[in-house]
Amino acid sequence: MNVRMMMAAAVVATGSLGSTLAHAEETVLWWDFLAGGDGVRMKQMISDFNAAHAGEIKIDATTLEWGVPFYAKVQTSAAVGEAPDVMTYHASRIPLGVSQDILQAITPEDMSKMGLSTSDFAPATMDAVTVDGKQYAVPLDTHPIVLYYNRDLLKKAGVLGDDGRPMGMGSKEEFTATLQKLKDAGVQFPLGSVTGDGNFMFRTIYSLMCQQGGELMTGDEFLTGDNGDKLKNALDVLQGWTKAGLQSTYSDYPATVALFTSGNAAMMINGVWEVPTMTDLAKDGKLFDWGAVEIPVIFDKPCTYADSHSFAIPKNKGKETSPEKHAAVLEVISWMDKNSLFWATAGHIPAYKPVTESQEYKAMEPNATYSPLTDNMIFDPKSEQAGIAGPIFGVMSTYFVPTLNGEMDPGEAVESIKEELNNM
Repeated sequence: MNVRMMMAAAVVATGSLGSTLAHAEETVLWWDFLAGGDGVRMKQMISDFNAAHAGEIKIDATTLEWGVPFYAKVQTSAAVGEAPDVMTYHASRIPLGVSQDILQAITPEDMSKMGLSTSDFAPATMDAVTVDGKQYAVPLDTHPIVLYYNRDLLKKAGVLGDDGRPMGMGSKEEFTATLQKLKDAGVQFPLGSVTGDGNFMFRTIYSLMCQQGGELMTGDEFLTGDNGDKLKNALDVLQGWTKAGLQSTYSDYPATVALFTSGNAAMMINGVWEVPTMTDLAKDGKLFDWGAVEIPVIFDKPCTYADSHSFAIPKNKGKETSPEKHAAVLEVISWMDKNSLFWATAGHIPAYKPVTESQEYKAMEPNATYSPLTDNMIFDPKSEQAGIAGPIFGVMSTYFVPTLNGEMDPGEAVESIKEELNNM
């Protein structure tokens, strides 16, 4: 049974809140920021939803530009009552959305009507969509970074384990040795990293801070106590790999993906959203034998940065939502979560546990291999200045790029970052 067939079966099994709605068809205005492989898959899910709810509910979907343009549009539209009925939203942006008063709370009654429970989701994921004890979104997935690898190159260099996974994943020394063996075997870049984009590298660096038990914010202060030292430790490791020729230099996002898919980089740290890229290339016979696993433990414990695509309901100023419209919105959210097995083909880890605990999901690779990392996730600090394309990303990016590429001392970078963040 393929994923689409399993999803269709799930539609029947999960039922529909729509059966309780009035006979008049409700149109639900939907905004998302999904493009590329996951955008294609979401459009298919929307089409399947509309087919399953014909005559009851119809999603009228619009895809907007990712990042700041999307969130600026939501803010200005909600202020004049012209935001959509439902939208995708990064969990990391929720604190800012709450402070702007543009998000409706998701009540326990709403969750009950959707047939969902907070226990259906990982505690860290639910916490990420909660501010001051109130829930403001329903998680659809978690999308962490992972380590992609070329089995052919690793096998040639003698660093592919009997389990088909990279060797040396347990410490800085072990992983550095693995990278060096790949270099000695003639690989141009043992590790491909997006070192030309500090916004992206925040994900790796924050993961390495967390592996030391570090945190970016303590209360309202940045890098208190020894957290600055933990940030420096992370930067030291990454800069060391660059200086030793073990990691790509000044490579932007497209270049990093190209280094990996061309075989010029044996491994790559990137988001799970690149799984469709690899899957499609492999299906067309244009890629080597590949896999993806949780990033290595460089310091004391496993920890990986993640964010969550979630569903949020805008608070449209001066615009009342009818009970029928609200019920339709809840049905949209409920159906998407309960049928997120197909969404997993975009590489994302479904947030709804009954999906990830299903035998169908456990048979999906490499998804099932890296999905246990949800036990080791860290999300952005809960701050109005945090989140995708937020001010914290901007400040740190300024210093990450020259530091990772060997042009700035990690200690100096940390002091500058600490000063600028605390002056914001």
